[in-house]
Amino acid sequence: MASPVGTIGRAAYPKARLFLVSSLALTMAGIGASLRANTASDLQRVFFDPIDKAHSAEMIAGILGLPFLGFALTIAIGSPLLDYIGMGLLLPLSGICFMTGALIMLFAGSLATGAGIYNVIWIGALITGVGWGLVETVINPLIASLYPEEKTGRLNTLHAWWPGGLIIGGLLGVAMSNVGIGWQTKLFIVVLPAIAVVTLCIGVKFPPTERAAAGVTIGEMFRELLNPLFVILWASMFLTAATELAPGQWVDFALSRTVHMPGILLLVYVSALMFVMRHFAGSLAQKISPTGLLWISCLMGSLGLVALSFANSPITGLLAATIWGIGVCYMWPTMLATASERFPRGGALLMGLMGTAGTLSIRFVLPMMGAIYDSKKIEAAGGEAAFNSLQAGPALERILGAAAQASFRDVAILPAILLVVFGGMWLYDRSRGGYRVQKI
Repeated sequence: MASPVGTIGRAAYPKARLFLVSSLALTMAGIGASLRANTASDLQRVFFDPIDKAHSAEMIAGILGLPFLGFALTIAIGSPLLDYIGMGLLLPLSGICFMTGALIMLFAGSLATGAGIYNVIWIGALITGVGWGLVETVINPLIASLYPEEKTGRLNTLHAWWPGGLIIGGLLGVAMSNVGIGWQTKLFIVVLPAIAVVTLCIGVKFPPTERAAAGVTIGEMFRELLNPLFVILWASMFLTAATELAPGQWVDFALSRTVHMPGILLLVYVSALMFVMRHFAGSLAQKISPTGLLWISCLMGSLGLVALSFANSPITGLLAATIWGIGVCYMWPTMLATASERFPRGGALLMGLMGTAGTLSIRFVLPMMGAIYDSKKIEAAGGEAAFNSLQAGPALERILGAAAQASFRDVAILPAILLVVFGGMWLYDRSRGGYRVQKI
């Protein structure tokens, strides 16, 4: 019996429009992430300082971390239920969540007073995270279903729009700040792509997932979780995501004083690099295999983090960021594609769990980088009392710069570990005649 998402079945779905709305949804998520970061200081000043000035930084940090938690929980719960609820409902719902979350945060001052404002903003940030999780819950299995023979290339092209959204949101935020536009307008911007996502989903026929179309049962899907190779791949996702996302969150804070330029400019540069390079992942994967691409990515990622730890000027900062950017740009989408190509019976569940692992890793690695930073600055100063006695000036800047560099150098071990893992998988594939995309 022919699969309903076979060559004839896939032709019945508007592939170009579905790919467009998937790309737009991921762009929406990137724009939202950039503008939340851009307005963080405003939210802290306007709402949290009056509540508790001594702990307002901790409060805004908690708000910025909430979308990651919402993402992880949503994708873990939503992925195995995707075929029951339907892509055609969940993708437009993601846009509604982004709109709702942004508007709740925007009108927090009108919805509550005093300490209650924190709870309102907390709810808005969590709903935004749910929307982000719904985006990834739908678009990855959707593209895998529409392009089963081109998963690595198509998923990398799709995920080019995450850094694309970061660039758009970042540049918009800086431009609006320069002309005096307030934080309220910045938060509202994400509503525009959200409306477009909802509109483009109206009246569109979505396919079933590849797993459902082939008649694979829920029980068979969950049994794929026990495959030892998937367990290894899932555990590796913690480290590949940590190599990309955790240093990305840390760049502006840690490197600005060592490379003598705003660290955020390095992040924008790396995002632009990723946007371009992800469009060429398909041809690279065909030449060296997805596993080979992951091995090379880990090598470059590790070398790049070491280089960032020694960078001490704008030029060396850009060179180091280039090495790191080349390394990390293919990691996330290629890991998703590899899980889908090796374990197609696992369907949306396995792809969702990969995304959950990647997002949760940030919750572990960022605090670790912060702990390394604090430990090294105290060590370099000669003790906690000595550090606390330091006044602003060259001596303090030198110590903080050394601590920042150490935090990047220590994290470089994470992708280095994966050189052994992916190297073993690459050699195993070659011994069996090369990398093979599994068919249901």
